[in-house]
Amino acid sequence: MDKTIELNQNQVVKALQKPPHEFTRADIIDFIVNNDIKMVNFMYPAGDGRLKTLNFVINNLAYLETILTCGERVDGSSLFPFIQAGSSDLYVMPRYSTAFVDPFCDIPTLSMLCSFFDKDGRPLDSAPDATLKKACKAFTDVTGLTFYAMGELEYYVISDDDGYFPTTDQRGYHESAPFAKCNDFRQECMKYIAQAGGAIKYGHSEVGNFTLNGHVYEQNEIEFLPVPACQAADQLVIAKWIIRNLGYRYGYDITFAPKITTGKAGSGLHIHMRFTRDGKSVMTENGHLSVDARKAIAGIMTLADALTAFGNTNPTSYFRLVPHQEAPTNICWGDRNRSVLVRVPLGWTSDVDMSAVANPAEKPIEVDKSLKQTFEIRSADGSADVYQYLAGLAVACRYGFELENALDVASRTYVDVNIHDAANADRLAQLDQLPVNCAESADRLLEKREVFEAHGVFSPDMIDGIVRRLRSFDSAEAQAALNDPEKMLALVTRHFHCG
Repeated sequence: MDKTIELNQNQVVKALQKPPHEFTRADIIDFIVNNDIKMVNFMYPAGDGRLKTLNFVINNLAYLETILTCGERVDGSSLFPFIQAGSSDLYVMPRYSTAFVDPFCDIPTLSMLCSFFDKDGRPLDSAPDATLKKACKAFTDVTGLTFYAMGELEYYVISDDDGYFPTTDQRGYHESAPFAKCNDFRQECMKYIAQAGGAIKYGHSEVGNFTLNGHVYEQNEIEFLPVPACQAADQLVIAKWIIRNLGYRYGYDITFAPKITTGKAGSGLHIHMRFTRDGKSVMTENGHLSVDARKAIAGIMTLADALTAFGNTNPTSYFRLVPHQEAPTNICWGDRNRSVLVRVPLGWTSDVDMSAVANPAEKPIEVDKSLKQTFEIRSADGSADVYQYLAGLAVACRYGFELENALDVASRTYVDVNIHDAANADRLAQLDQLPVNCAESADRLLEKREVFEAHGVFSPDMIDGIVRRLRSFDSAEAQAALNDPEKMLALVTRHFHCG
């Protein structure tokens, strides 16, 4: 029994009885023919981070074979700001491994994510998915390890206030119905995400909930399992697309915006990382965080300020990165500490069989729990281009292995206290800060661009485009809105559907 196929909810996987990375063109054609699929959608992320869609009606088998083999031509200058109109034609080629049945189409439709190719048939150097692929390859070339990632996708569901069973303000963490109104909606989102190939860990109601102008804002989170980083990015953009589409059908508004109003929890995009060698985790040694993991963290500590250029991409991002909101402001890391930038969560490193303790009928068994250990970075939010951001994290982790003093950096930036407590003001003063606005983030990226461009990972055009976009925002306007709820709401409204 292949455990990657058994109980898999993706209809294509169930029908073909093989894992997605083994899908071939012939497999896709067989599925379309045998399941009476009438249309094919090509989907691809553009410069705004959102998925775009190209629809094909299947005229005949020859045409189906053509689009699956040759892809299609699109206008790159309308998708990315760094592509000029004079040479804008790009190819989009479907990746068969991403195939899923569209849950929102009345006409039976198979959707696939696509990669971009240039006029010479080469992967587009500056495309987000190609950048992530290059970053993961460079990480493996330098370290001999495989880079895994998973996201914690936070978002708000906005609905009319019915006045019944109101939840306690800012106390929605893991709340159950009826005090949490959107649990059924979240579960349906999770079902569709799983059917589209998403490897989900769990979902729950989050801390943030409040009422504003006759509407209830209820925060939710869907967390994924660690998978190879390219796959992690794919499933995050598909998940956001599904949540928005289902919200539209329910009559809900959905936002992944980093911050909505003062004094209320913002939404982050925490990313967990894990490294393996020959399928085995290298995250721990004798029950403690390994040297490899600490080297990677040192790389993140060194490049953390520049990483905000990929993970915190509009002015509202910096409304969230303030003290006392469980969002980081300083560059440091620690164990089980939610005031730090990089947190090492509980990793099942004890030798206790808790299942046997909780269930007396069970006999203790030995289980390899090493794959459970990760570390997470807590700065990014829903405005992130997930491909660029995960690529940046792969670069930072790789860079940690290239630093001669990596373990010294890790030691110097480690904290085991709440750095926002007044008693720890001296320790806080020793730590570098994250950027406070988009312009400062752009400056940090420019200072460290050589690291991101090394190994050919980030193209100069992409870096230049990111810097131009960050500098296009009015930092003075954002600063004025920081403690003014009305001005903040106006700016949030402008960026409400970011990413």
